[in-house]
Amino acid sequence: MGQVHEKLARILRTDKDTIINIDKRLSEVTGKKGIIEKIISEKERRIAEHLQIFGLSPAASPRDVFQSLIKKVEADEEFLKVVFGNPDSSRPEGLARILEIIRGVVGPTKGFFLKEEKAREFLTKEPPKKVMEYLGYSSSEAMLGKENLFEVYSALRFVEDSEWMNGVFFKQYEALTPDDFEEREIRLQVLDIKWLRSAEHFLTHKLHNISHLKEMGVVFVIPATFGISGEILRMTSLIFHYLSEVPYYSDMFRRIAKMPTGEKSSFGSNLISLLRGDVIDRNPSDNNFEGGRMFWLVIQRYLAKDDQNDWRLFVPHINPEAIHWLRAEEHLVEVGKKFQGVSRGLDFWLNMDWVGDFFRDDDGNDILISFDLVDTVMSLVKKKEHIKFLYHHEEALWNKIFMEYFGREKLVAYSQEHLLKGYVEI
Repeated sequence: MGQVHEKLARILRTDKDTIINIDKRLSEVTGKKGIIEKIISEKERRIAEHLQIFGLSPAASPRDVFQSLIKKVEADEEFLKVVFGNPDSSRPEGLARILEIIRGVVGPTKGFFLKEEKAREFLTKEPPKKVMEYLGYSSSEAMLGKENLFEVYSALRFVEDSEWMNGVFFKQYEALTPDDFEEREIRLQVLDIKWLRSAEHFLTHKLHNISHLKEMGVVFVIPATFGISGEILRMTSLIFHYLSEVPYYSDMFRRIAKMPTGEKSSFGSNLISLLRGDVIDRNPSDNNFEGGRMFWLVIQRYLAKDDQNDWRLFVPHINPEAIHWLRAEEHLVEVGKKFQGVSRGLDFWLNMDWVGDFFRDDDGNDILISFDLVDTVMSLVKKKEHIKFLYHHEEALWNKIFMEYFGREKLVAYSQEHLLKGYVEI
């Protein structure tokens, strides 16, 4: 029994006792036994099946496994180009075809978002000077009289500096109430080509051309291309990700709208916390689980992007980001089925987000390889810098453990119910 716990702990970079305690406590709560063994067995089976597709054995070198995954991404990229009609993503019309297909897969989705008149009021009270200067306006009123509100609001993210946004503009959100929100459909839009020059820093830093506004219910795409292999696949999956994330947070907005208002829990302060992506910075548990309840953190960001050794990554936790990527991968498979009658191999990535393992190189070193689509695509983007990504897989694996005991519906429900508090007590 200890061997499977040790295997899982090694992949997650945590202590074996942490996995043993998880197994003990959650088995007591749910009555489910042998879950860790089941996860390890499924992982090994899935890896063997996927290596067989590549003509590789479980004893393959990490280099061969990684290169096979990269080639798979490149093949899927070519397939998507055909599906989308070989689009030029630097042109709005090229992106329009991609977004049309994505809309057809996801369908119309309504959410609870900031009213347009309130957004206009914010832009009028605190005029975005850099946006106005870029567009050639002397007043916010004149700008809003001619420009698309949602494009202007989107541009705040990449034109204005973070100090002004956080210290001035978002301060207005503190006074928001549920009455300032309304039900309307999520917008998926291509920004006008005129924004490209102003977005250069954003594009260079992010290495992608997509972002979103949770409070406005907007997912936007900037017409741009990077000349990087796999960028259509990456763009498509990221749009699907945001089209899962925006409704998720819309549900959270509805939830906080129903909460009683108190000195420390106003709608505005809770909204800002959600938009900021606040994560608990203290451990609610002393890690002594014997005879007691267990605490699972709810982490709504990828902490490893900032610090791969953040202590919160090594304690039991669930992550909504990995939920959104799981849904994105499911939608990606639907693209293949919708337009070719079959998935054409895109289902290779389905339910592989949590799968990864160590492979031994020629020097006897064990190298962890992620089979997660996003990790593989991002590794391809950073291929020249020899950077490999693993954290999407690791966070998905924590979610997988939780799901095996409680199911996917409860994973989503618990993550939303306890997102603001920052942890689930089990």
